[in-house]
Formats: sequence, C-alpha cells, structure tokens
Amino acid sequence: MSPTSSLSSGQSSKLRAVAYGLTDRGMQREHNEDSFSVLNEYGLFVVADGMGGHQAGDVASRIATETIAEFFRSTASEDVTWPFHFDTNLSEEENRLLTGIRVANRQILDRSEKSSECHGMGTTVVGAMFSPAKSKLFIGHVGDSRCYRVRQGQIKLLTRDHSLVNDYITAIPNLTEEQKADLPKNVITRALGMQRDVVVDLQADEPSINDVYLLCSDGLNGMLRDEEILEIVAAAGADLPAGARKLIDVANANGGEDNITVVLIHIENLEESTHLIPSARGSAPAFSDDETVMAQTVMAPTDPLPPLVGDPTPQPSASTPPLGVPAAARALGAGPFQDEDTLVSGETPPFRGEP
Repeated sequence: MSPTSSLSSGQSSKLRAVAYGLTDRGMQREHNEDSFSVLNEYGLFVVADGMGGHQAGDVASRIATETIAEFFRSTASEDVTWPFHFDTNLSEEENRLLTGIRVANRQILDRSEKSSECHGMGTTVVGAMFSPAKSKLFIGHVGDSRCYRVRQGQIKLLTRDHSLVNDYITAIPNLTEEQKADLPKNVITRALGMQRDVVVDLQADEPSINDVYLLCSDGLNGMLRDEEILEIVAAAGADLPAGARKLIDVANANGGEDNITVVLIHIENLEESTHLIPSARGSAPAFSDDETVMAQTVMAPTDPLPPLVGDPTPQPSASTPPLGVPAAARALGAGPFQDEDTLVSGETPPFRGEP
C-alpha cells in the first residue's frame, strides 16, 4: 500500500495549527484497531483506540472518529439543534467537543446492542480542537489515549489516563513500587460504548508558537518513555511527517506490542508558515488498517452516519462489578469488559464537562 499524506489546519491572523497523522499495526497485533481523523476546516484532531479484538474494536474506533468529525460538519450552521443541552458553564468550543464525543458514545453503544458481531466493543478517544479566535487548544478525552505538549525542550502530559493503575494510586497514594508493579496493566476504567452516558474530561491549553501537541494511542507511550518522545518530537520540529514516522519506528523497534497511532499538531505563525495546506474540503478517514497509512484529505465516510438524535436529559446507568476484579477496583465503580485491552467500565470524577 502506497502511503499518502496531508497537512490540516485551523487558521487565524496570528496562529494556526498544522497537523499530521500516522497509524501502524505494530509488530505483534494481527490487525489495526486504532483510528484517527483530521478535519481541516475546524482544526479538529482525533485519535481512538478500539477494544474488543474479535468484538470489533476497529469498528468502535472508526465510529468514534467518523461521528465526531460528522458532528462538527453538521453543526457548522447555527440553525442546527444539538442532541444534548448546552452547558452554560463551558465555552462553545468545549460544548462542541464534549457533545461530539457523547454522540459518538451513543452511536457505538447503539451499534453494539444491534449487532451480535459488535457486542461489547468499545474505544478510547482523545480529541483536540484549535480555536483561532481564542488562540486556545481544547482537549477532551476518555480512556488512556493521551495528549502531550512539547514546548521549549520540555514535555508535559496534559491528560490523565482513566486506568485501574491510576485509580488505585489516587485512592491509595502510599502504594509501594512493588504493589504498583503487581497491578494489572492495560485495564481502563472509562471508554466509549460501555454505558449510555459517558464522562468526558475537558481542558483548555494556551498554545505558543512552535509548540507541538501529540495525540497518541497507548501503543506509543507503552513502548517509549516520555523523555524519548520529547527527544524525537523536538528533533523533528515542524517536520511533522518525519517526527510521526520516527515515533512509530522506535515504538516498533522497542517491541511494537500494540497498534500505534500518532497525530502531531504544530502551532505556528500564520504569516511565517511554509506548510502547504490541501485546498480540498473534508477530513482524514478514520484509519484502521493492517498497513501504515498517513492522513489524507477525504470526504465523508462511505456509509452515512445516522442522524444526530439524543435524549436531552440522559439518565445515568448503573454498572456491575465483574468477577475477579480486586475489591479496590469495585470501590472505584468497576463494571465488565475483558480482552487484549481490558476495560473496567465505570465513572471516575471528571476534570470538567460531566453530562
């Protein structure tokens, strides 16, 4: 398969965000359950890591990225009725990102309930939206896909993994290193497609010129230390394709135990930019392929998504702890999910944006 590439942006008179995405099956997985999407016109960038293996994790991640992108297209007009109430405590951009993720959650759950082949599927998601008017990057995430910021030789993790390990450490901060090592890995406590309503962590960051933001699935940070990520991203600078390729190459060289997806977002001065932005309208497809592919500009997905409908007053659903999950996990609100990546469904307190 011959890879193709694309750059995308959200533009302002001073700053714009230019993004480049790349995904790879890795060295040990039979197929790719990751997906990513880049929506040129709205400065929207999304990475999703599907779970379920035979239970259609690739379908879940693709639905997530396509649904969020389609929601942004569909709500470009002010005359559109949103499927959820507008949260007056959040900005318009935060509401838009939050609602797109919540709609994706409903679509995944609906597909899971209607199709026996998709039953039990789920996905993580991390999305970033650059606002030219406010010169801010809004970030929303569910699960353990991450957003990093690289600035002036330093790397900062902006998201908090919704994982059993993190929840244990929060609940029992004095755990010894030996106890931490005994905790089950690859167990997440929040994902799309598990319950009718999902808690989305939201935050806003103020970019500076030459900042690079990295969205990634855990196939990257599971193989590279943060210091290695920093070194690669800093060395690549504005050469996003080279940086993305190097990150994946090193992750595979270190074992490539999982699918690997990266989206690099470079913040630059619009007047000084030398990046070429494709004139075509649309978004990068929600890639989930057995070969490495890079973002290309494509129109809407082949299969049309269902219309945006939703219950404006959603009711939370209870979760049942699974057998075999430690007592501390149950205290944190655990529910069932088992596979290569394991989900303990349940809700932990959000940073912002709880439905």
